[in-house]
Amino acid sequence: MTKRLLFTLALLLSWMPLAQSQQGANLDAEIRVIDAPQDEAIQQRLTQVLGAIDGLDAIQIQVSAGVVTLSGNVSNLRVARDIDDIARRVEGVVYVQNRLEDDVNISARVQPLTRRFRDMSASALQTLPVGLMALAIFIVFALLGRWAGNHDAWLRRIGLSELASNLGKRIVRLVITAVGVLIALEVMDATALVGAILGIAGVAGIAVGFAFRNIVENYLAGILLSARNPFSIGDQVEVGAFNGKVMRLTSRDTVLMTRDGNHLRIPNSVIITSAMTNFTRNPLRRFEFNISIPSPHDLAQARQLGLDALRGIPGVLDDPEPQGLIMELGDSAAQLRFLAWIDQRESDFHKSRSEAIRIVKLAFDQAAIVAPLATYRVLLDNDAQSVSPPSAITNNPAPASHSSAMDTATDLSIDKQVAEELRTSDEENLLK
Repeated sequence: MTKRLLFTLALLLSWMPLAQSQQGANLDAEIRVIDAPQDEAIQQRLTQVLGAIDGLDAIQIQVSAGVVTLSGNVSNLRVARDIDDIARRVEGVVYVQNRLEDDVNISARVQPLTRRFRDMSASALQTLPVGLMALAIFIVFALLGRWAGNHDAWLRRIGLSELASNLGKRIVRLVITAVGVLIALEVMDATALVGAILGIAGVAGIAVGFAFRNIVENYLAGILLSARNPFSIGDQVEVGAFNGKVMRLTSRDTVLMTRDGNHLRIPNSVIITSAMTNFTRNPLRRFEFNISIPSPHDLAQARQLGLDALRGIPGVLDDPEPQGLIMELGDSAAQLRFLAWIDQRESDFHKSRSEAIRIVKLAFDQAAIVAPLATYRVLLDNDAQSVSPPSAITNNPAPASHSSAMDTATDLSIDKQVAEELRTSDEENLLK
């Protein structure tokens, strides 16, 4: 057994040097390439490729042992990189030496641009008949849209206001013109451009809608106001804390003239969303005021006295007739409320109310019915005497005179200013 083991070990030791010598011989063996392209074939192929590209036929190509050397001038460095990539993709190329230089000659740089313009001109001449046809279609539809926009009588016949009719005219004109543009682009086989235009128009519409949201709201509110006609020129209206006479309605705001003669502009969106009182639509208007009398007096007699005084005021209507109400009853005084109606076409509201207060007060004074005075209680120190005045002091003034003339006529000062403003201003007015 031992002899066999020793024999096997001897064989292994003798085989190892032989294997190492054979491996070294394999590493030193020649690398052979089968069917490798020749340098002439590589150069011919590159020359054909570059010659087929405009402006690259003057590039010099040399091939040696699969190494390609490129030399010459190019219009820019980007072209040089493209040529380098082309050469590297040719079969059999081992390495590329790029010695191309950027040509700084003006003519060399202008030549590609000139060639491009020449090609564009030739293409334009070929498509000129189609372009003229598309232009003719666009012009026809544009004229048709203008004609349809100018003939808006049918919009008025269906009950639209002036502002709504103007908006309808613009929409009709825009729609007809847009149809002409789409047909013209289809004739020119620019369907991709149509999709791009529609996409851009949608995005632009969203952006414009957000940017001009308030303007759009006021414009739409103006259309609703002109359609509903909640007021007319010269109407006395109250919107929230604002009060004045209507002068004009524009596409963006409503202009009022206050009692001070100032111009007040209220956005249409505020008018359409706020509570509004129109004091002019109903020519009849009621005014009211309160007056206090001492409790010991006969309240029914005092009320009748006030009503008789109201009936004697010019402009106070008998139908509806004046009213007198007992509102409160206190320890020392009772409060009466008098109400009366006037016709605003003949009497001024504020003048009539002012005269009514004066006349009723005068009638009460003549009947020795005076407003109760305030009661004061004075508290002194313990060593001092406590003094308490009487709860009320009654004065009996001399009867007042009715000699002063009562003025309840309609105040036309603001109406004259509104008329003058409308006559001299050229601003749009949708209420005319």
